[in-house]
Amino acid sequence: MEFTRFLDCLASDHDRLRGVVETDPHAPVPTCPGWTVADLTRHVGEVYLHKAAAMRDGAEPEPWPPKEFADQEPTALLDRGYTALRAEFATRAPEDPAGTWYGPDQSVGFWIRRMAQETVVHRIDAELATGRPVTPVPDDLAVDGVDELLKVFAAYAVAEWGDYFTEILDDSPGRTFLVRAGDDAAWRVRTGPGEFTVTDGAGDGTADATLSGSPEGVLRSLWNRAGADGDHGVTVEGDARALAELRRCLVVATQ
Repeated sequence: MEFTRFLDCLASDHDRLRGVVETDPHAPVPTCPGWTVADLTRHVGEVYLHKAAAMRDGAEPEPWPPKEFADQEPTALLDRGYTALRAEFATRAPEDPAGTWYGPDQSVGFWIRRMAQETVVHRIDAELATGRPVTPVPDDLAVDGVDELLKVFAAYAVAEWGDYFTEILDDSPGRTFLVRAGDDAAWRVRTGPGEFTVTDGAGDGTADATLSGSPEGVLRSLWNRAGADGDHGVTVEGDARALAELRRCLVVATQ
C-alpha cells in the first residue's frame, strides 16, 4: 500500500471511531476484556501521543504514559493525540527516521502503517462494544494487516523475544500453516521450537492447518475481533491443536 493510502484509511477509521466512542462510553468492550469504551478511547489517544513523541524525539518515550494524561477526559485525549499524530506526519516524509520497536524499520513510514492498522482494529472494537454495524474493512488494508500481524508482530517477536514463547513452542513438533485472505493473498507459516517463519504465497506441499476467508474476515479472526457471531465466512481446516498453537503465538506477540 502507498503511504497516502494508509493515511486516508487512518483518517476514515479515526473519524468513525471518534463518532462512535461518545455514544456509550461505559459499555464493556467484548474484544478487550476489562475495558470500557472510555478505556479504549483513552488507550488510542495515548498511543497516538506516544507515536508522535517517538517521531519528534527520535526514540520511544519512557516511562509512559505521563501522569497528566489521567486528568484528561478520554475523548479530549483522543483529540489531542490525533492532532499531534497528524501534525508529525504532515511535517515528515515516510523515509525520515523515527524511533520504533521494530528493528528492521526505524522510519516514519513504519508508524504511518502501524497507526492505520491500530486504528482500524480499535474502530472495530468500538463498534462491537456499542452495537453499531461494523464498517467494512477495505481489502487492501485488511491484507496488509494480516501481513503485518504475521511478520512484524509474530515472526519478529519470536526471533527477538523468544523466551515469551517458550511454553508455546518448545514442545511443538514443527507445524505448517496456510493463511489465505481472498483470492490473491496467502502466507505459509512454519512454527517449531524457537521458530516462527513466514513466507509469501501458498507454497508447495500440505499444511497442518489452513485458515481462509475474505481479507476482512481473516484479519478479524487472527486479531480475535470476530465478534459475537464468530468467524463468519472464515474456513478453518486441519489440526485444531496446530491452529491453537498459531493463535497462542499471535496473542503473546500482540500483548
